[in-house]
Amino acid sequence: MKTISPLSCNAESSCLAHTNSEKGSPEEAPDCQYPNSSALQRGQLENDEEAIDDERPTGLFRAPTNVSYVGALATRSLNPVRTRESGRDLGPPPDGGFKAWSQVALAHFVIFNTWGYINSFGVFQDYYTQSLGRPPSDISWVGSIQIFLLFFIGTFSGRATDAGYFKTILAIGAVLELFCIFMTSLCTQYWQLFLAQGIGQGIGCGLMFCPTIALIPTYFTKNRAIAIGITASGSATGGLVFPAVVMRLLPQIGYGWTMRTLGFISLATLIPCLIFLQQRLPPRHSGPLIEWAAFRETSYALFALGMFLNFWGLYVGFFYISSFARDIIGVSESTSIDVLLVMNGVGLTGRLIPNLLADQYTGPLNMLIPFSLVTGVVAYCWTAVRSYDGLYVFSAFYGLAAAGIQSLFPATLSTLTTDLKKTGVRMGMVLSVVAVAALIGTPIAGALVDRDGGQYLSAQMFMGSAILAGTLTLVAARTSKLGLSWQRA
Repeated sequence: MKTISPLSCNAESSCLAHTNSEKGSPEEAPDCQYPNSSALQRGQLENDEEAIDDERPTGLFRAPTNVSYVGALATRSLNPVRTRESGRDLGPPPDGGFKAWSQVALAHFVIFNTWGYINSFGVFQDYYTQSLGRPPSDISWVGSIQIFLLFFIGTFSGRATDAGYFKTILAIGAVLELFCIFMTSLCTQYWQLFLAQGIGQGIGCGLMFCPTIALIPTYFTKNRAIAIGITASGSATGGLVFPAVVMRLLPQIGYGWTMRTLGFISLATLIPCLIFLQQRLPPRHSGPLIEWAAFRETSYALFALGMFLNFWGLYVGFFYISSFARDIIGVSESTSIDVLLVMNGVGLTGRLIPNLLADQYTGPLNMLIPFSLVTGVVAYCWTAVRSYDGLYVFSAFYGLAAAGIQSLFPATLSTLTTDLKKTGVRMGMVLSVVAVAALIGTPIAGALVDRDGGQYLSAQMFMGSAILAGTLTLVAARTSKLGLSWQRA
């Protein structure tokens, strides 16, 4: 004979059930009331599952299930599962503090070793053209394939970053770039340079660049543009250091040890980055390599096209200013390198001030458009340079304006991505589009110089026209996003 616990039923119903049980009556006991969900939430039962077992009658006296109780238990049981699937909620970005700004400083050195090295290619363009006896268009393919791979690899390295492999990708890229710099020091043939400096270093830079530039927006909101600007200014400091080292050491110790010196500089500046750079957001393991739906966003698609056109012409100035100075103006080789140093040096200011103003007043897209316009106009002005003084004036203004495009580009792209966990893949997609422009832009300019018998007019017009076309496309991107009214963008 079974008895009913007084915890579940009152005494009267318990006695009735006991009597009926003795008589063999099939009459069931009245419903026993289980603790409801509110009682459960107040913590009246310490163990939900034990409470169910203790309070559930057996045999003929089974009571109906209390739906609200089971629902509350299911909710409590499933909540941890949902948390594990969606990742840890770290809250909003810190937008400052030692940890965030230290990441910016370290990222600056990554860009120093990627874009800083590439922005210095003008000095290699001039040296390789003379030492190898190859036409400028052939030599420019080495630099353009570097830029192409730096951008194009972003599609894969960006998605890998979102999936939580930031450190791994960064380390592989750093090792590959360092290895190829030292291999470049041994090169004596064009095809060797193309493999080591063009393809090898390009892949290494691509593995480092996109993950690093996608990392910084996850630490900032209000100060995002200036943080990216400081990071991007690494291309200016690298563009100063590497050409200066080449200019001073090449006549003294030769090409091989000059390149090895560059390798040791990269090694010393990349080691802290490999140790202390840290991914903030939890990994997003699921998701496509390419988010095709993003290109259905008109503003995103037009922005990608606008930056394609900008970068189609942007690096013509950086690649050919030294050879133009020597061949057309008639300056010495050391002076031609000084001109490149000026162009890269003013870029330090051009990468910081526009981003600071964008954070405080306009937003990055509103600031990018006028800088793109000014860069295109200055590119046309290159056609009027005929003197030593004019050469330096052009280099300063072009370096300043072009630096604004280079630093505002990733800052603007980050604002087109509302989900920070998709920053890597969406940045990588636009970088891959821009990669094609960077690949073919400078060789086209070199072919135009060859066709015109060493004259630069056609290359200069191509450069300016491409950038101005990009400006108009960026205006269309902004209009599609915000219309004609003035708003931060």
